[in-house]
Amino acid sequence: MTYKETCEYLYSQMPMFERQGASGYKEGLHNTLVLDEHFNHPHKSFAVIHVGGTNGKGSVSHTIASVLQECGYCVGLYTSPHLVDFRERIRVNGHPITEKYVVDFVEHERPFFEPLHPSFFEVTTALAFNYFRDKDVDIAVVEVGLGGRLDCTNIVNPIVSVITNISFDHTQFLGDTLAMIAAEKAGIIKKGTPVIIGENNPETRPVFEAKAKEMQAPITFAEDNPEILSAEPTEEGGMRYMTQHAGELIGDLGGIYQQKNMNTVLYVLKVLDDLGFLSPLPNECYELLNGIKKVCSNTGLMGRWQIIQRNPLVVCDTGHNVGGWQYLSRQLAMVKCNKMHVVFGMVNDKDIDSVLELLPKHAIYYFTKANTPRALNEQSVRILAINHGLKGTCYPTVNEAYKTAIKQAEKDDFVFVGGSSYVVGDFLKNGF
Repeated sequence: MTYKETCEYLYSQMPMFERQGASGYKEGLHNTLVLDEHFNHPHKSFAVIHVGGTNGKGSVSHTIASVLQECGYCVGLYTSPHLVDFRERIRVNGHPITEKYVVDFVEHERPFFEPLHPSFFEVTTALAFNYFRDKDVDIAVVEVGLGGRLDCTNIVNPIVSVITNISFDHTQFLGDTLAMIAAEKAGIIKKGTPVIIGENNPETRPVFEAKAKEMQAPITFAEDNPEILSAEPTEEGGMRYMTQHAGELIGDLGGIYQQKNMNTVLYVLKVLDDLGFLSPLPNECYELLNGIKKVCSNTGLMGRWQIIQRNPLVVCDTGHNVGGWQYLSRQLAMVKCNKMHVVFGMVNDKDIDSVLELLPKHAIYYFTKANTPRALNEQSVRILAINHGLKGTCYPTVNEAYKTAIKQAEKDDFVFVGGSSYVVGDFLKNGF
């Protein structure tokens, strides 16, 4: 098989949540444990930082990986979903897994895993852990796929667990209260392993405290004593932070929501320092400064308040649920422009009404759908949007929506592309 044929095989032959929604989600660790046994437990060959939560997992994971790379470690990074190419999910020191490795792995292992009927994510996780072992990584940053307790990444025994925050998402699997969702996310807390909670509230904090006590795991709530004292956007599109112990830090990830992510990252780095991995906080630590400044170039991260061009200013962001849009709506309100154009679409299992209520009323909308079976039809999005006072026209593809928006925008206007990770993925695939 070619690489393209191999990817299509993975997408079409295995249950895949990202394309199918609920029918593509497999609960439980049975297949994962069988695969892990078959490959002789590759995840035991390297140290792991396990990152869960509702929003911010990707930014936190990539930032930690970037700092560790600057410290000289060989770093594996496993995240999801991808935006443009499947290989984005599995990286070593920022370099995507090779096409040849993907093809060879699938061709060689098909006779074993096909009778299991594993999910796409189960096979992808096995692929990632094998690749990391074969590449002799020192440490891997592993992002939870969905939930935590029953996620197939949860076979790892990490040196530190991280839970960024809790908000409403995937409620059909994780529960319809914040406490229920927190209980699922807390499933990644392991016996005696330090855990960092990025954000908390009165409903979720007792859940995390109880689980940490049960597992005898040292727990830190990063918001209790924030390391970040202030944050402001830079002209280049990133963020400038003033910190308690590290002075001024310049991050290349944009978006006001990054302040809380960075606060979480700095607490994780404190734990890694205690464990002997690095000494991140003094001003003279260039590894910290460079790691935070070069996240995108070090790791290939895309879609976090990513500036595509100026005059007119074009930005895309993968925020896709209510928790994410609570920050994105504030960010959009801060943009100074003549007119605001929003290319917008969502998938069909999100709380779209709550998101639509957060969108700016004055913007011109270009309703569209991503190239995924889970995408909500653009006409349906428009009808729902009208109920929230939003006006716009419909386009069958992200490409058509964006081309129309950029054609109508003047140099002092602002164009935003988002609403779904898949909308951003389609946008970036077109090379904008």
